[in-house]
Amino acid sequence: MRFMKAIDSRVTFAELQQWPDDGRRYELYDGEVIVVPTPFPRHQRVALHIGGILVAYERAHGGLVFDNPIDIVFSEHNVVQPDVVYFREERRHVIDMMSATRAAPDLAVEVLSRSTEMRDRGRKMQLLARFGVPEYWIVDPVNNFLEIYVLSGSAYELAGSYGADENVSSPTLPGLTFASSRVFAE
Repeated sequence: MRFMKAIDSRVTFAELQQWPDDGRRYELYDGEVIVVPTPFPRHQRVALHIGGILVAYERAHGGLVFDNPIDIVFSEHNVVQPDVVYFREERRHVIDMMSATRAAPDLAVEVLSRSTEMRDRGRKMQLLARFGVPEYWIVDPVNNFLEIYVLSGSAYELAGSYGADENVSSPTLPGLTFASSRVFAE
């Protein structure tokens, strides 16, 4: 009897790095490759505004902000590209500016697109929780709505929902407070 070796069909981050640059962005979910579509202009503007708010927070409190594309490599088979991420000042040391980020951010932000909403609220949210991202924002650029989730055990709990004209406060980042209208401005 001949034994056959099982072949792992999952893609690793190292393999993904060897692919030719075709202009696409990719994420890995347990080794499954997902093509991330190019965002529409409104999505980009909202992400830009969030990035600006977090850059101001970085200037006041330290830390590091990055916007997309940035690979967050949780493991060789789990890699995501949130729209915006933030690392606290006391965790700056986990970032090597010359290689892929292999640490969970303190905040991950996703601006919804029609094609990504199910994944952002499902697989990506579960993956971020699994790898210990303390705070996760989901931003709806069509309905001008922001939801803040906080990690509780192994899952996220909704900590706050904000419309277009409300004051937003981060439950895990002291001093991060802003008017939601800044996020949704044209």
